[in-house]
Amino acid sequence: MYVVPPPERSDSGSNGDLRVYQTWKGSNIFFLQGRFVFGPDVRSLALTICLIAVPVTVFCIFVAWKLMDDFSDDWGVSIVAVAIVFTIYDIILLLLTSGRDPGIIPRNAHPPEPEPLDSNMDAGAGQTPQLRLPRIKEVELNGITFKVKYCDTCMLYRPPRCSHCSICNNCVEKFDHHCPWVGQCIGLRNYRFFFMFVFSTTLLCIYVFAFCWVYIRKITESEHTTIWKAMLKTPASIVLIIYTFIAMWFVGGLTAFHLYLISTNQTTYENFRYRYDRRSNPHNKGVVDNFKETFTSAIPPSKNDFRAMVHREPPLPPRSVAGGFMSPNMGKASDDIEMGRKAVWADMGSEEHGDAKNDNNERLHVRDGELGELSPDVRTTVDEQSDRPGMRRSSWGRKSGSWDMSPEVMALAARVVEQNQNGGGSSSGSGLVTENRPT
Repeated sequence: MYVVPPPERSDSGSNGDLRVYQTWKGSNIFFLQGRFVFGPDVRSLALTICLIAVPVTVFCIFVAWKLMDDFSDDWGVSIVAVAIVFTIYDIILLLLTSGRDPGIIPRNAHPPEPEPLDSNMDAGAGQTPQLRLPRIKEVELNGITFKVKYCDTCMLYRPPRCSHCSICNNCVEKFDHHCPWVGQCIGLRNYRFFFMFVFSTTLLCIYVFAFCWVYIRKITESEHTTIWKAMLKTPASIVLIIYTFIAMWFVGGLTAFHLYLISTNQTTYENFRYRYDRRSNPHNKGVVDNFKETFTSAIPPSKNDFRAMVHREPPLPPRSVAGGFMSPNMGKASDDIEMGRKAVWADMGSEEHGDAKNDNNERLHVRDGELGELSPDVRTTVDEQSDRPGMRRSSWGRKSGSWDMSPEVMALAARVVEQNQNGGGSSSGSGLVTENRPT
């Protein structure tokens, strides 16, 4: 028996010189060579920053700066300073929320090993049992049973409280929601910063709203006029009052909602999907402990090193399942050997080296000196795989069946015949003999 050796494949296209963020399969966008990871809608981050910075700039120029004349030196300067510092702090929280790994679970390179069906456990040794990959599994955590689902995209069973974000295309731990205003998923590693950002934005709106009314009140007292005439003298204050009033309803309501979620140890996804108020919440530890878990517990490190170098993973060996063999790369050479097919290694690179129509003439590379050694006793019985239309697969060890020549052996036979013809009829003792077994 002769097996064509695997061709030497060039490593010029390997991923050895690339980093993880350069080959990332999710929809994330990376900055500074993988140091910051954002969602695919990161452009909305610029809009959010403008919605914060522009009103504060207007407030400092047209309101806070003029209030410096109505208060003592220390108080007047502090009004402007607090607005500027609070805005910088708010934007930093926004960037901490948007530019970090929210808790992405790395994808598996191969799906988990399927489980044989119970009804086929007693199958004979010569038969491969039917395999299955259950969609839902039950796992026990701290005495509580959870149902975990299998993710086809990430090829893993999601841990409890994990969900797959369709926008970022990643499984995220303790997934809360995908926020378009920050351009990132909100999960285990950035929920704390997200809440602090929303809460600080609410306080900033209240601060600007309050001092705009203080400025209008100072105008009415200094000019002895009505409040309506005073408002006409400072249109910037009117615009800021309307803007911050609308914003307070949005971010203030969001803050109140997340305070409720934190106190009951829920996520937004769980609140809308499972409705724990109708049944017991297995994650609820009490109000105090729930707040401690959110704000005082250590943030776990990221499971992804986006700046690490990518290493080529070796192919997994075939796995034996109740007398049958299953390989993670179905149809490859190792699987072909177990099913009775002669392994032709060039099949693995046919897609990389050219069109399939030309592969039969180019995939065999045998030196002329080896032809004499091959031809005397080369007999091949080929069980064609199911990927060829119109052919059926024979079981291992079967004595009768449909046996057909593979294109690779036909090409080898043609080369032997051509060599013998060139040798002047010397092929009578060194021909390639093939055997077809009838059905």
